[in-house]
Amino acid sequence: MISQNVLLLIALAPLFGAIIAGLFGRQVGRAGAHTITILGVALSFVLSAKVLFDLWQGGAAPFNANLYTWFEVGGYSAHIGFMVDRLSAMMMVVVTFVSLLVHVYTVGYMAEDPGYQRFFSYISLFTFSMLMLVMSNNFLQLFFGWEAVGLVSYLLIGFWFKKPSAIFANLKAFLVNRVGDFGFLLGIAGVLMWFGTLDYANVFANATGIEGQLVEVWPGVVWSVPTVIAICLFIGAMGKSAQVPLHVWLPDSMEGPTPISALIHAATMVTAGIFMVARMSPLFELSETALSFVLFIGATTAFFTGLIGIVQNDIKRVVAYSTLSQLGYMTVALGVSAYSGAVYHLMTHAFFKALLFLGAGSVIIALHHEQDMRKMGGLRRYMPITWITMWIGTLALTGLPFLSGFYSKDSIIEAAHHAAEHGGWIQQYGYWSVLLGVFVTSFYSFRLLYLTFHGKERFREVDAHDAHDHHPVEPKESPWVVTVPLVLLAIPSLLVGFFTAGPMLFGDFFEGSIYVKAAHDTIAAVGEEFHGAAAFALHGLMAPAFWLAFSGFALATYIYLFNPGLAARAREVFSLPYRVLDNKYGFDTLWINGFAAGGLRLGRGLWKGGDQAVIDGVAVNGSAWLVDRIAGLVRHVQSGYLYHYAFAMILGLIFMLAALIRVQG
Repeated sequence: MISQNVLLLIALAPLFGAIIAGLFGRQVGRAGAHTITILGVALSFVLSAKVLFDLWQGGAAPFNANLYTWFEVGGYSAHIGFMVDRLSAMMMVVVTFVSLLVHVYTVGYMAEDPGYQRFFSYISLFTFSMLMLVMSNNFLQLFFGWEAVGLVSYLLIGFWFKKPSAIFANLKAFLVNRVGDFGFLLGIAGVLMWFGTLDYANVFANATGIEGQLVEVWPGVVWSVPTVIAICLFIGAMGKSAQVPLHVWLPDSMEGPTPISALIHAATMVTAGIFMVARMSPLFELSETALSFVLFIGATTAFFTGLIGIVQNDIKRVVAYSTLSQLGYMTVALGVSAYSGAVYHLMTHAFFKALLFLGAGSVIIALHHEQDMRKMGGLRRYMPITWITMWIGTLALTGLPFLSGFYSKDSIIEAAHHAAEHGGWIQQYGYWSVLLGVFVTSFYSFRLLYLTFHGKERFREVDAHDAHDHHPVEPKESPWVVTVPLVLLAIPSLLVGFFTAGPMLFGDFFEGSIYVKAAHDTIAAVGEEFHGAAAFALHGLMAPAFWLAFSGFALATYIYLFNPGLAARAREVFSLPYRVLDNKYGFDTLWINGFAAGGLRLGRGLWKGGDQAVIDGVAVNGSAWLVDRIAGLVRHVQSGYLYHYAFAMILGLIFMLAALIRVQG
């Protein structure tokens, strides 16, 4: 049996650390701040692992109970409670494990930063917010965790608040997420309207009751209720999990310190949307339209944002666009009802993506915060641990058979293939997007490795314009607080897929947590060909995905290892597509100069036309002008002579008598 007190301790330990480091940072000092927050997250990780073990191997029943009544309005009660089954327990372990390693890594990365204690407070608070999100048993608490991770991400992306680009990036992330959250809030309102409750268990138990119900979205347009609810909820996921067109905030989040890049992109904020849709599978399964919408958005994100990674030169931005693409893969899995494939890829991706981000941070430390890959090269001789672990992360990302990324990624591609065989053009589009995306992922991933660790040492080269303040760069391996997390993340990146693919992908691990209609069960169809992790990997060596990944590796190897000049020539030959990708398809321009500027113009028009002209001009100044004119006229009546007042009184009395006689007559 899972203890309620244990669950409270898991959630509150990081919060306690955040409070101590944030409010009493000066008193406890740097060592005290990182010690209390690391211990809090470590405790959460150990207890989360124990909970997962009890649920998976110990035969414990899932926990679902309300702990506290927040408020009551009419017949509705809002509660704080936990629903902890294998899905949420797996998420808790991933969140706390990656967060723990990020905390340790931060000791080395932020060692010289004046905001040291503040940063530890923020990342510990981030962990608490994500735990509240994944452990919640109702939509209101889910929304609290949802908004809390958004708020803390705003604080972390703009952590270096004297840097204008960081302030722009955190404001961009906050505002774009508000667009998605508006849809999410509408979805929650729809759940409350049609179910009368926000409790997960009650909603899921009665989900089939809304099947077939219709609602008029606007005059003359009728949709099914499940479609409206599911699409509104997914719009929230589009913001948090950075799906096109609400993806523009995520690459700019690189303006924050590298540890938070790993935490946001690997285990917390961006995975919230994927987790939420998987948790809401009983609702999404009721709407074919909503699933097709999810699939289309995910396929577009998986392929087209990956292409942008090819032309990026900032090492962190390449990994960021990789995150966008992999989130697209997860979303495609959700769209073909392969929910277990989506959350399994979420888990494996968390390990190797955190590894790649922290590895990139290790390189940035060694090169005195240089992030341009064109100014790197040849670092493998100076940073062997970082080099080896980055290779492991890259091979896992590109889906090399037997590594963790292969099992999760290949299962998604196979599930999309099965859906395409039995579906329409959207299913075909989804399959080809994730299949061709394998080549793209492989190419930009190995490009990053070659430009950073192989070839000519370019970090000693000096531009003419900054030669006067140039200091020789002598890179060296990062300290143990940086490299130990890299090694600990490399281990699951190598092994976790082989040992967990069977039960978690094709077994009954998520039974009771995820609901899939029999007609939609693409993972079950893929599982019919599963005969063990080794056989699955060997079969993968003959699959199209493997050869596409190998082609991307071969092309990147030839260009960036043997013929570097070819890249510049290719950029000239393909100048138009290069400009399109470098301009990110114009989405930033659309958001900033279109929607944001349009909002500013609308606000300025309302200010000038409404506030200045109507409110100030007519209501305020106009009423003052009218009172002034009336007062000017009335002032002439106030002469100060007694006989004027007596005459006015006599006239008034005559009028009153006349009115009285008329009324009585």
